Formats: sequence, structure tokens, C-alpha cells
Amino acid sequence: MGDKYSVILPTYNEKKNLPILIYLLSKSFKEAGLDWEVIIVDDNSPDGTQIIAKKLIDIFGSNHIQLRPRPGKLGLGTAYVHGLQFVTGNFVIIMDADFSHHPEAIPQFIKKQKEGNYDIVTGTRYSGDGGVYGWDLKRKLVSRGANFLADFFLRPRISDLTGSFRLYKREVLSKVIEVTKSKGYVFQMEMIVRARNLGYNIAEVPISFVDRLYGDSKLGGSEIVQYLKGVWTLFTDV
Repeated sequence: MGDKYSVILPTYNEKKNLPILIYLLSKSFKEAGLDWEVIIVDDNSPDGTQIIAKKLIDIFGSNHIQLRPRPGKLGLGTAYVHGLQFVTGNFVIIMDADFSHHPEAIPQFIKKQKEGNYDIVTGTRYSGDGGVYGWDLKRKLVSRGANFLADFFLRPRISDLTGSFRLYKREVLSKVIEVTKSKGYVFQMEMIVRARNLGYNIAEVPISFVDRLYGDSKLGGSEIVQYLKGVWTLFTDV
């Protein structure tokens, strides 16, 4: 039995992005000769994301696309928990649906994972030839500062803690999610800190992060405050 890669894709109002993203995911997996599926966890988008998702099931087949909606906006962490119930692959990829993350990086994640049989491979915007495009200085400083603070307090030895483009062994993701408490923006960071503490081995792959093609960024002032609180809670808790 070969490896199968399941992408959990949380969506909210991603009608414009979804068809292109699914097409590119399909292309990346096919070109690399990999078995794949995408689990779309839609939080009751009012823009018709689910109608598009159903059309994509018709085009790519229910063996490749699953739509697993939820009744409303319930947060990122719980979207992965929800999606995990339906995963049939032994590896799980988490990524954003808004084109911040390009599917063409996935084969590099997979190659890296095989090199050292890593439990987690995470995309980093801050090492090697990774980068951030389309962000103004404030966003860059906030993100860099967030990573610096977390790194200083939590020492997880990872250059990009808040990234949300990652490849997990399925059972590792289940385990890490089980012990992760925070919601929202802090969630990704806590996942990596918890994984480190559980002794999982983590590798990084440089990626380019491109700010949203459509729609608005979901990172506001309240989330920055929430993030700082999250770093502190983790620091006192871990």
C-alpha cells in the first residue's frame, strides 16, 4: 500500500480561489505520481463556496474531493479536527485556501519528509530562499516580531512558527491536535511547540508566501493581542 496524501482545506468565502487551487493541487499530485484527496471543510460560506465544491467533486471525482461542511464559523483548530475524521491518507497536508500557499511546494515537502522520515514538515518564510510577497512593512514586522517572541520564550528551534502550510504524519497530527488548546492565530504556533515537546522530529522547507489574491486578510489588531496572550500562556504552561 503506497502513501496517500490528504489535504485538509478550511474554507470561508473562497468561491473564487477554490477551482484554481483544486486544479493546481491535482496537477502537483498527478505530476509527482502521488495518491491524493482534498477534504474541504467549509464553514457555511454565504458566497456559494459549497456549490463550487460540489461541482469540483463532479469534475475530479469523490475519491479525490470530499466536502465536509460545518454549520458556521468555528475556527481553524476545530476545522482540522473535523477534517481529520474523514481523512483516508496516511499523511495530512494543511494549507490556506486563499493562495497564500502554492501547491507546487507540496512535492518538496514530501521529498523532505522522506529524506529523514520526519513526523512534520513545515513551510518557512524565514529561511533559505523563503519569502513574503505583498505584505507591507507593518505586517512583516508583526509577523517577524511574533516569531521572534515565540522563539525567544518557547525555543522550538523552528524559524517560522506561525506558518500554516505543513505536512504531518496522520497519527502525529491527531496526537498534537489532541493536546493543543488555543484557537485562531496562535493555534499553528502551539501545534509546533507541542509537537517539539512530544519529541516529534520536524523539518523545514523554504516557501514563498503570497498575500491573498482575493478577499481581505483576516489578521487584525485583536488577533495580534490574542497572539501575544497565546505566547505567554504557552510559555507559562509548556
